[in-house]
Amino acid sequence: MKPVLAVLLALPLVAQQTVLLRPDAEPDPSAGPEKVEERGAGGVIDRAISNVTQPSLTVYLPPKTKSTGIAILIAPGGGYGHLAIDKEGHDIARWLNTIGVAGVVLKYRLPGGANMAASLEDMHSAETAAHVAIEDAELAMRLIRKHAAAWNVKPNAIGMMGFSAGGHLAAMLGVIAPPDARPDFLALLYPAIPRGLEATSTTPRAFIAQADDDHLAPRDNSVRFYLALKQAKVPAELLVFSSGGHGFGVRKSGRTSAAWPQAFASWLAEQQLGR
Repeated sequence: MKPVLAVLLALPLVAQQTVLLRPDAEPDPSAGPEKVEERGAGGVIDRAISNVTQPSLTVYLPPKTKSTGIAILIAPGGGYGHLAIDKEGHDIARWLNTIGVAGVVLKYRLPGGANMAASLEDMHSAETAAHVAIEDAELAMRLIRKHAAAWNVKPNAIGMMGFSAGGHLAAMLGVIAPPDARPDFLALLYPAIPRGLEATSTTPRAFIAQADDDHLAPRDNSVRFYLALKQAKVPAELLVFSSGGHGFGVRKSGRTSAAWPQAFASWLAEQQLGR
């Protein structure tokens, strides 16, 4: 399999469709405009989006001849203060298309970086601090299921992938969302997991990956949630790579964490989703 970065550089940047989650909502005039910070170098696109007032979905569909019928809602990270919309959003969706999976990038409203710490304390704090993001993610899952036929997606094969704070959001959805908004599976990359987030028998199966040298200690996040899943008898796979740090996305090379996309593709194929 080609290196993921090489594959991404060869792919077009154009998505098929953008869907507003709340088209009739009036933006708060006091909030000001959405902000985009360009952080890329050497021709690499790496934007940080903050002050999101109009949440949306950006839809990337694989060719119908290659489609597996699986779709994944992608929640970029950024500590709830911004969204790493390219390296943990659009880049991921474009890569998913290469393995026949529809990638749907969620641009969600941000609770604010100050709420990130509060959201890790316990379940109640997490639901309260991250409620606007949770509302957007639940609405997004419902919209993907609504458009499943048009997007050539199986309604029972829709997962959610989250990075860092996006992993926090995905894990929360897997535990607290009502059935019509609950993902069919989870993919959690270097996630921030609330303390006391207790998996149940209805929590979706999960793929979890994190680097051992991450400042978010795996034992306090990925490992803890993996053990909670196993306690609830929920199928799960956990990979802890020796190197990669935090925020590796699909771009870094030369570290063991660069193997996660291939591992995830293999895990996903094993699940036989939608059958």
